[in-house]
Amino acid sequence: MNIPSSPSASLATQMSEAAAAAAGQQQYPAGTLYLVATPIGNLSDITLRAIHLLSLVDAVACEDTRVSAQLLRWLGLHKPLVALHQHNEQSAAQGLIDRLRNGERIAYVSDAGTPAVSDPGAVLVAAARSAGIRVLPLPGASSTVTAVSVAGDTQAQGFRFAGFLPTKAAERRTAAAALISQPHSVVLFEAPHRIRDVLDLLAELAPDQRLTICRELTKQFETVHTARCAELPAWMQADAQRERGEFVLVLHAAPPQDDGGELPAEAQRQLRVLMRELPLKQAVSLAAELSGSPRNALYQQALAWKSEADEAQG
Repeated sequence: MNIPSSPSASLATQMSEAAAAAAGQQQYPAGTLYLVATPIGNLSDITLRAIHLLSLVDAVACEDTRVSAQLLRWLGLHKPLVALHQHNEQSAAQGLIDRLRNGERIAYVSDAGTPAVSDPGAVLVAAARSAGIRVLPLPGASSTVTAVSVAGDTQAQGFRFAGFLPTKAAERRTAAAALISQPHSVVLFEAPHRIRDVLDLLAELAPDQRLTICRELTKQFETVHTARCAELPAWMQADAQRERGEFVLVLHAAPPQDDGGELPAEAQRQLRVLMRELPLKQAVSLAAELSGSPRNALYQQALAWKSEADEAQG
């Protein structure tokens, strides 16, 4: 999250007063852990309730003290900060539990968005609940929900959050293959240095499914683009600027198949013959061309047969 220079003291006071007026009537019990969502890019997306709660707490646990210090400074707040990130979450959680038992109010924030969704926080929440400590969420910005809302996937039966695909190519292929042809949207995160590889993979595995690319959500140069997976590698390569920033991808639900999901017997026969002679992806491509059956369905069938064969050999 890019945080501009601090506002004037008068503006910070006005924000604090507005937050207290809007959220001050609610009770904020002591000895409670508060999960506070912070903006994912646009600082003005912070809620009045979050501002008020942050003014009340005894300490703020955070993913990166430098990022959170800037946020608090912008809000005109000064609070003790405690680092809790993926490398120290277990040990840091215990110290926070002790403070909560002593009646302190403690907020946990990640660098951007809702804590414990891809970001750290889940270990702390579990430890607090195990210790009998109350945990309360303050909803706010979420890149996952933001991306799903703008994807416009009318066929989806809900959505699944999958986060980052594995970094190793073979593991990434296996994970991606398990996500395609689903009746729900699938939300993925991706870094700029891997975005081309992921788009190439999805273009190969699910060329006819639609994908919504959300880049730099809520920021000045945000981009939202939806197209068939087969079209997206070329779209990305057409402008080098499109590869910059952080990405949220929404793989749309697979369209329903006219055959009810069952491949015709002739298509299955052709696929089996081709698989005996060719690598899997080539066999699937040729079977789709010869039979006219959906490539996604053929690919899933080929994976199922391959898995059965591997188990038999094992």
